[in-house]
Amino acid sequence: MAIEISTKRTRLRLIELSDLNSIHKLLSLAETDEYNALGIPKNIEETKSIIEPWIAENELNNICNYTFAIENTLNNDVIGLFGLKLGSEKYKRGEIWYKIHPDNWNKGIATEVLAKMIDYGFDVLNLHRIQAGCAVENIGSVKVLEKVGMIREGRGRQILPLESGWSDNFEYSILETDKRKLSTSKKKPH
Repeated sequence: MAIEISTKRTRLRLIELSDLNSIHKLLSLAETDEYNALGIPKNIEETKSIIEPWIAENELNNICNYTFAIENTLNNDVIGLFGLKLGSEKYKRGEIWYKIHPDNWNKGIATEVLAKMIDYGFDVLNLHRIQAGCAVENIGSVKVLEKVGMIREGRGRQILPLESGWSDNFEYSILETDKRKLSTSKKKPH
């Protein structure tokens, strides 16, 4: 299934095995692993074993666990990953995660991508709720989640096994009825 979602500066498409080298480089960076429980892969074979199930999920007729490559539209370089995992159909809930190459931090890329994917979740997938979590010390992600209108609902104590030790996790969500601060799907008032 070919899905392509564009923002002003990026294009999201389902990952493929041909993305292995780019994804391995991204996952191997200490900066992108600092607040992530995945860990740094020991080698490219370990990265391959991580992404093969993601690719298999992307190839299903009814995808429940999307993994997108985020490409810079200027040069088609893979600059990040974005995941959207759907829960039970009854609950119309999705959980998102993202990982952006440090060269693209503090440029609004994550915010731009997240706003677009929230629109996709509500407008295309008809979700009712989209949630996310982030380590409490991950100030960059806290800012991104709040910029798009996600609301901090709580704090999970010591649930993230990070390299630095157990970390608390902020829990965020946005509902289809909440104001989307950076929505691209609705005409903005002048």
